[in-house]
Amino acid sequence: MPGRLRDPQRGRDLPPAGPAPAAANATDSGPLTGTTVLLPRSPERAAPLAARLRAQGATVLVSPAIERVPIEDTAVMDAAVADLAGFAWVVVTSVNAIDELTASAARRGVSLAELSERARTGAHAGSGTRWAAVGPATRRALEAAGVHVDLEAAVNSARGLLAAFDALAEAPDHGSEARAASDERAADATRRVLLPQGDLAKPTMADGLRDRNWDPHVVTAYRTVSHTLSPEVVDAWRTGEVDVVVLTSGSVAREVATQLGADPHVAGVAIGEPTAEAAHAVGLRIDAVATQATDDALAEAVLRVAAHPSAPRPDDSSPTEGRNHP
Repeated sequence: MPGRLRDPQRGRDLPPAGPAPAAANATDSGPLTGTTVLLPRSPERAAPLAARLRAQGATVLVSPAIERVPIEDTAVMDAAVADLAGFAWVVVTSVNAIDELTASAARRGVSLAELSERARTGAHAGSGTRWAAVGPATRRALEAAGVHVDLEAAVNSARGLLAAFDALAEAPDHGSEARAASDERAADATRRVLLPQGDLAKPTMADGLRDRNWDPHVVTAYRTVSHTLSPEVVDAWRTGEVDVVVLTSGSVAREVATQLGADPHVAGVAIGEPTAEAAHAVGLRIDAVATQATDDALAEAVLRVAAHPSAPRPDDSSPTEGRNHP
């Protein structure tokens, strides 16, 4: 039986992002000491969560399972961004889409913040373009790009964002002026909603908007392709060294299952319910779902799983609260 993998990052100073334990580098003791966690994300995206987990004593393996690649033909994307003022809303369900929106604006020689401000103040007599974000990470990325966010989902999913639209429509304090603007939007093209997504995005958001009498304009902002996991990660999975895997999208879950296989002894943590559903569909075990799509919430979910280990019965594919480590 091989010994615990040596985390190549252990002992290396890693700056925390946001609230984090006092020590950002790995510790020799902590609630996650002896636990190996796989983060199948890019090193840049994984770094803040990896720092939190290492500070709790975990061995963390980082290797991306998917990667984002640009679309070859940007004409549709660029036309939509050029016509930003013609949309009542821009609905953003992925941080990745923000990079592509920013790149599209740059191809016009302006910033996304400038285009957003023009669309907000200059469109259709008071019915300026507003922005909706699927969760806190997306909101922060939009704000970092200089875009004001008008609506954020309380539950970080397409269904959660649709519920936020419902709550906005039912709010009692819109006032007559806002209702008049809403009526105007209903009567003309400003019922249009720009929905920039990846090529593998499900139609949940577009279908839900359409059901609510909006006119979603879906554009492919980027493509998602497979990225081969590192040999170290493959060996760790096959030799039973991985204790917990953190899944941050349905695409990641599907790639983990394809490249590594479904191991019922590896506890799974999902970033949200849609990811958990995708993981179950490919046979991966899910023990906890983060309360929010944030690094803090993911770290808390990993700690929760490690604190309540239990092994699944061979005939039980339902979520459990952790696992027994040999």
